[in-house]
Amino acid sequence: MLSQIWHWLNERWPFSTLIHLALDEEIPGGSRFTYTLGSALLTVFMLQAVTGIMQLFYYVPTVDHAYDSVNFLRTKIPFGWLINGLHYWGANAMIILIALHISRVFIWGAYKHPRELTWLFGISLLLIVIALSFTGGPLSWDQKAYWEAEVGTSIPGSIPVLGDTIKRIMRGGEEMGQLTLSRLFIVHTAILPATLIVLIGAHLIAFRRSGSVGPWNEAQGEIKGQFWPDQVFKDALIGTLIILALITLAVFAPKPFNGAADPLDSSFVPKPEWNFLFLYEAIKFFPGRLEPIGAVGVPQVLVLLLVLLPFLDRGPERNPLKRPVAMACGILFWGAIVALTIAGYYSKPAAGEAPTPPSLVPRVTTFSTTAQSGAQLFPSQGCIGCHRVNNTGGTIGPDLSGEGLSGRSRDWLTIQIRNPKAHFPNTVMPTFASLSDKEVNDLVDYLLSLKSGISPSSAQISNKPSAPKPSSESPTNVPAQTSQTTSSPSQKQIGPAADIIGNADRGAELFKNQCSLCHGPMGTDKIPNPGSDDGIVPALNPIDRELFSKNPEEFAENIDKFIQHGSTPSGPNTQLKMPAFGDTNSLTQQQIANVEAYVLRLNGVNRSELINPGITPRRFFFIVVPAVILILLVLGGIYRCLP
Repeated sequence: MLSQIWHWLNERWPFSTLIHLALDEEIPGGSRFTYTLGSALLTVFMLQAVTGIMQLFYYVPTVDHAYDSVNFLRTKIPFGWLINGLHYWGANAMIILIALHISRVFIWGAYKHPRELTWLFGISLLLIVIALSFTGGPLSWDQKAYWEAEVGTSIPGSIPVLGDTIKRIMRGGEEMGQLTLSRLFIVHTAILPATLIVLIGAHLIAFRRSGSVGPWNEAQGEIKGQFWPDQVFKDALIGTLIILALITLAVFAPKPFNGAADPLDSSFVPKPEWNFLFLYEAIKFFPGRLEPIGAVGVPQVLVLLLVLLPFLDRGPERNPLKRPVAMACGILFWGAIVALTIAGYYSKPAAGEAPTPPSLVPRVTTFSTTAQSGAQLFPSQGCIGCHRVNNTGGTIGPDLSGEGLSGRSRDWLTIQIRNPKAHFPNTVMPTFASLSDKEVNDLVDYLLSLKSGISPSSAQISNKPSAPKPSSESPTNVPAQTSQTTSSPSQKQIGPAADIIGNADRGAELFKNQCSLCHGPMGTDKIPNPGSDDGIVPALNPIDRELFSKNPEEFAENIDKFIQHGSTPSGPNTQLKMPAFGDTNSLTQQQIANVEAYVLRLNGVNRSELINPGITPRRFFFIVVPAVILILLVLGGIYRCLP
């Protein structure tokens, strides 16, 4: 029956001829594992195509939903973590494999006549794979990917004359946005894969036209091997092991959750993926006006050297020991790239000093009622957490005592409170949009009084704000401050941040700058809060059991209300209250999501936990390993049984 079907199909389409062309090939010197790099690269590309198409069923290529759609696939779709992980690590594997393949061809001298065209197709494949890596990274639209695309699309802008035009074409305008993501998406999913398929076909045709080069030892080259089944078995063996390695990486080293793209977070220091680190480090050698040389000139020279190699080294000798000049240049070429990559990996920005927690609100002097009011606003808005006054307070911002505000006018201080990024684009100081004009004026008066250096005998501002008079509508024996609270955080709505999977590492940095002064490093300290019923600021590690939940989504919602809307602890004269970071836009929603991820991690809960993994990654791994061993045994048995 099967033979009849095969005969019927073969009469109508040249199956036998194609199989003969694909499998019947003599290999000079016999089959070798060093010849498996090309087939391994093709195997990984096919895996990339399959996993990429599967991701398209869930991916939404918009700046508002790209990050969330990828995370939905990773956390809530059965085996979505595996699909995304294989695609992520497969992209890295393609870079490594094609670099090894080109290196092997170079050592073997397989670029020489008559194989120049095969080499040129291979270099073209290298450039397409690099382009796939560049365009694929930003599609997740997370913080790291966004800034990589920002920097990557800015590099062509340094090209004389045409630079700005190229940058606008890549971005779809002057700024990063929806058109940028749309263009990266269509280039990555359609244009580059189609080009890669054409080049793979052309490369294979050119390879078959000129044949395998074989070993450089003529005696060994006289030994003939067969592509089927000898080389096919080795290709299948290596391909299976590579897939197992990719599964292992997807299980034990998944891609981190970097948080959604946040263009307002200018404190983020971008660094490219490892395969672009050599260029990132090379640019540092060409500062200022010389930057185009490092950003554009160096890559062009490297590509040009690879393209011209067959035409510069035209001698017939292929033995690497008899090609000292070519081998020395090759070692220098790859050595420089590896050295620059390692240097780029370890280059890090200098870490800032840890802030010093405040003790009590400073006693300050002034001579006006408005300045007295500003003195009360200064600690209540969290300013004391970053700025020192009279040897009390944080050290993140400048000391505001005495000469600390020298040269700062009223207008300058007003703008600094309303929009600090107008003066310092990279500042971590929040914008106090919720303050009224009067409150801003009071704060400015207070700061100017510090600048004037009035003696303490002029007036004393108490550490504790005076309690407001009870309202006639307030219940008996209830502090007026409590009765004036319109709603508690638990009654308010959660913000968008609660639905975003944040980056706990970035959250740790934000917590250190924004929260640790009151909650202590890692949320463990109990900072005094005079005037509150508890007398201390609540610890976050461990957090109140009423807020804790093993469900990361529920946990994030529980704490999100406090971060968004702030909180005033109960008590007649509570000194410290939690600022409304969301309502005042002091932190962006993504930054709030990062802080929430960090607080969850402090309490042993993973914000990016897999909700519906299908099979947990580790269990899947221990199922796959025996299956792969069985496949390898079957392949070996089949190979031994073949004639």
